[in-house]
This record gives sequence, C-alpha cells and structure tokens, in this order.
Amino acid sequence: MIAREWKCLCPGEHRDGFLKHLYATGVAETAALPGFCDYQILERELGGAVEVTLVTYWTSLEDVKAFAGEDIGRAVLYPGDEVYEIVPETVVRHYGVVGAGWPAAGK
Repeated sequence: MIAREWKCLCPGEHRDGFLKHLYATGVAETAALPGFCDYQILERELGGAVEVTLVTYWTSLEDVKAFAGEDIGRAVLYPGDEVYEIVPETVVRHYGVVGAGWPAAGK
C-alpha cells in the first residue's frame, strides 16, 4: 500500500470552506478511482492559520500515476483553491505503508 501526503497552509477564517472544497475536489475525485483505498485529513493550528494535510492511500504507484500523471511527485491542485487563499505545497511525498491500526473504540 502507498500513502500519498500533500499539505497546505490555510488562513483560519477559510478553514471550514476549504475543507468542504477539499472533500468536493481531491477526496471525491480520488475516491472514485481504481486503486484508491482510503484517506485521512489532518490539521494543526499554526498561529492564525491551519496546516491541512491530506493523506490518500493507494494499492500501488501505478494507481497513483493514473490519478497524478507520470510526475507523481507534483501536487494536483484544483480550480477554486485560490478562493481560500491557501499556500499549497507543490510537491507531494509517497510512503510505503508497513503497518497501520486504529485503537478499539472506548480505549
């Protein structure tokens, strides 16, 4: 399994709108593709901004290429991103997943 990590910095006042936009673009597009396994959206506050990290999980690098193109290290950005004044990373990172797990509910 492959994890693809992308980040951006989003002004705090645009957080809610940008997350809706992210679900409607990057998450919706990737979720509909063969080889897509799952995703996580992470955030952390940085002063008055929010760093948003999208991690998508894929079966293989070939599946990532079907989404991102031959240059899988280049970020896929969407029309409308500019409305939210994000500062996107233009490079993404890929990791081989060697372990994963979620704690049982209530523990």
